[in-house]
Amino acid sequence: MADQPVAELIREAIIRGEFAPDQRLVEADLSARFGAPRAAVRSALVELTGEGLVERVANRGARVRAVSLAEAVEICEVRMVVEGLCAAKAAERIDADQRAELRALGDAMRREVAASDLIGYSRSNHLLHLRVREIGGQGTAAAVLERLRAQNVRHRFRLAMQPGRPAVGLPEHLAIIDAVCGGDPAAAEAAMRAHLASVIAALTEIGDDPGLRLV
Repeated sequence: MADQPVAELIREAIIRGEFAPDQRLVEADLSARFGAPRAAVRSALVELTGEGLVERVANRGARVRAVSLAEAVEICEVRMVVEGLCAAKAAERIDADQRAELRALGDAMRREVAASDLIGYSRSNHLLHLRVREIGGQGTAAAVLERLRAQNVRHRFRLAMQPGRPAVGLPEHLAIIDAVCGGDPAAAEAAMRAHLASVIAALTEIGDDPGLRLV
């Protein structure tokens, strides 16, 4: 932990849901938790404010920025374009070992849905999107998407825990795997965009709940 930048440690804690939306980020507490000087914590909070993960409130210090439903939908709309590009590039670049990896991941997702393993499915979901980006080799896109993912953490967890959602998402993810493994860039992009359009529809159906706190 000591070798990791403080901003990275705080960012990971926010992504994991360890800090809830609107929760105050007290410099002294963060310093003790991460074993870092107050000055390093203060600098990290400035960096995370620039990323949109943290906001500074006059006379109240820093807190985790809460993303509204409208903004969550906008984030997904951007993801449709950028992740669609990544899926198309992945279909062009994928090799035999990577095909086997994605197929195995699809099999794991099937088992997790059958077992109602929501946590496992959520992890596999994230891994699939991550590997498609990595196989596509789009470093700039990957950086943009990771930042958007961090901002959208509250809505991502809400959607992952929604009853019945994995059963809807599974065939969408399998379609992405099939198109990427099949080396069809147009189909891969279309499958990714269709999946994220489904995510937007699900988020809109769930609605917003500013009082929700993740634990």
